[in-house]
Amino acid sequence: MRIIPVLDLKGGEVVRAQKGQRDHYRPIVTPLCDGSDPVAVAVGLRTLFPFRTFYIADLDAIEGRAPNTDALRRLRAMADAPELWLDAGFSDAESIDECLADPMLCPVIGSESQRDGTLLRRFRDHPGIILSLDYFADGFRGPSSLLDQPELWPERVIVMTLVSVGTAAGPDLARLGEIRRKAGNRSVIAAGGVRDEADIRALSELGIAAALVATSLHNGTLTPEQLASL
Repeated sequence: MRIIPVLDLKGGEVVRAQKGQRDHYRPIVTPLCDGSDPVAVAVGLRTLFPFRTFYIADLDAIEGRAPNTDALRRLRAMADAPELWLDAGFSDAESIDECLADPMLCPVIGSESQRDGTLLRRFRDHPGIILSLDYFADGFRGPSSLLDQPELWPERVIVMTLVSVGTAAGPDLARLGEIRRKAGNRSVIAAGGVRDEADIRALSELGIAAALVATSLHNGTLTPEQLASL
């Protein structure tokens, strides 16, 4: 069971995500470091555990603004550089090809940014590609074909329950179970609502391969000892 920390980037800073209401996100306040600088937050998270992978949500790029290019460059230049799973609102093949050219970047194809299944049909067999099935308060956001045709899915699929992000509401086990059954041998990754060790163990029992986590790392409900045991 992998634990993958999340860095939500907006305006060059790490922000605290909550319920997918991006207009209300504010710079993170965490005991792990001073300020909200992306590298400082990443280094602070690594005081809990030597994480090798981080999930990066470039919220500016997702919403059509200038991407957080400098923050990404600095994260990639860190000592013991981590692998970065990058959701930057990818909606064309050229930007995905550019991302795949860097062996430390894995592009995340977010369903909310897709018009149809064209990109998945092109890239689904590439080992670096990740699909995010994005669920907001009003339900699934993206082409229905992405849910109805699991044969389009790559080897890694995130179930992103944004309405649960930052709420300590617990993961949506029912939805995760449904996607896990449709996914076959693919790896399913949970995102949203993970609170503590008990949630992680429940996800593991469900056959979930990894969990994207932020709040429970910053507030201490997942401790270094628990992270090591998980």
